[in-house]
Parts: sequence; C-alpha cells; structure tokens
Amino acid sequence: MPDAPVDPFAGDGVPVAVPAASVVPLRDGPHGPETLLVRRDKSLAFAGGLWVWPGGRIDDADHGGAGGGSAAGGDALAELEAAARAAAVREASEEAGLALAANDLVWFAHFIPPPDTTRRYSTFFFATGVAGDTEVVPDGSEVHEYQWLTPADALEACRDRELGLLPPTWILLEVLAPFASVDDALGSLGARDPEFFATRFAPVEEGAVALFAGDAGYETGDPQAPGARHRLWTLRSGWRYERSD
Repeated sequence: MPDAPVDPFAGDGVPVAVPAASVVPLRDGPHGPETLLVRRDKSLAFAGGLWVWPGGRIDDADHGGAGGGSAAGGDALAELEAAARAAAVREASEEAGLALAANDLVWFAHFIPPPDTTRRYSTFFFATGVAGDTEVVPDGSEVHEYQWLTPADALEACRDRELGLLPPTWILLEVLAPFASVDDALGSLGARDPEFFATRFAPVEEGAVALFAGDAGYETGDPQAPGARHRLWTLRSGWRYERSD
C-alpha cells in the first residue's frame, strides 16, 4: 500500500486541497491505445473550456457507496481510495454516460496543486479499459464535446493549440504514450505504486515551470538550480516535460 496523499503545502493561509478523482478511459485503436478526453464547458469556473478526463470532487455519498465502503481495520488511505473509486465511477457516468466498475480501476497517479492555487484539488487518477464500441453520452451541462485520441495525438493537438490541457493531463498523457495496447498500459501501471506529484510553480522568462519531487530546484523553487530534472515547462512557445530518470 502506498503512503497517503498528504498535502505538503498545508498550513496557514493555504486553501484546503479538496479530495477529487478522475478516470482515464482507454480503448485499443488502430494506432495504439486511445483515451477519452471531454471538454469542460467554457462557463465553468475551474478549467472552463479545457480538455480533461471525467472527474470531480469526492462527495460525502461516495464514502460507503458502490466501491466506497469502509476498509477493514479503519485504514484511512484505503477508505479514501475506495471513496475515490466510487467518485470516479459516478463522475464517468454523470459526465460521459460510461458504466464502469470500481474494482477495475487502476490507481496510477495523484496530483496536489501549488499552495497559491485558488481552487485546490487533491486528485486520484485511475486508468481503466473500455470496449471499442463504448458509447459516450455527454451530460450537456458540464460536458458537450468529447474525443478519442491517442496520447501522442492529444499532445500534438495541444502543441498546435487545437485543444487546451491542464499540466496533470499533459504529464499523464506523456506517461501513457509509450504503451502499445490497453492491456500493456494497465498491466504496467498496476504493477507499480501510484506516483505522487505535488506541484511547485516558478516563473521563467517565457512563462512558468512546474517543478516536482526529484528536480534539483524543487525544494528551493529555483528552476536554475543545476542537477536532476523533473519538470513541465509551460512556456508561451509550447509545453515540454523533462525528466532525468
């Protein structure tokens, strides 16, 4: 069992990171795995107009719901993970009309935003496979549009400014891009512990850089620090994920 997703930035004046969950649906396509991205309505306060995976905050009802029952022995992380699975299943149904099973979800990543973010979500990311002919039904409220794209095509579309992404979406598309099939992706992701990303942003000349644990500049917030790299460059000229390992 991995360590609990503790917010390292919690403290006086830092908005609480609300527990949330997103699900990454995957299907096999003619050019490799494809993932479902949905576009949030432009009027929404959080990520309006951006392309994301179905998801949202963990509601009280998700604790003890389908896939969200209390864990034996009162394991707090196991209980939170179960609630996150229930939330991911619910959000996928509400936003995209998908019928998923909580036990089929593979928890593979967790993101916590920087301390100065107004809307902070401590987000579980789950991957799951779906049939190639799975019907997607946008809710017509938060979501009106969707696309099935290979991770590489989604990244290229963002580079070409055809769709907008959040930093966690970009990074996880990079994680998914090398896999040759859905089974390959789920098998590999399920064989390792989820990776935790607690983000620090630092300004640079052409925009900003998101720093993550393992980067030489992470603790000090200095993007010029020499050494190992684990960062996402979010520049006006384009985005680029850099990782030494």
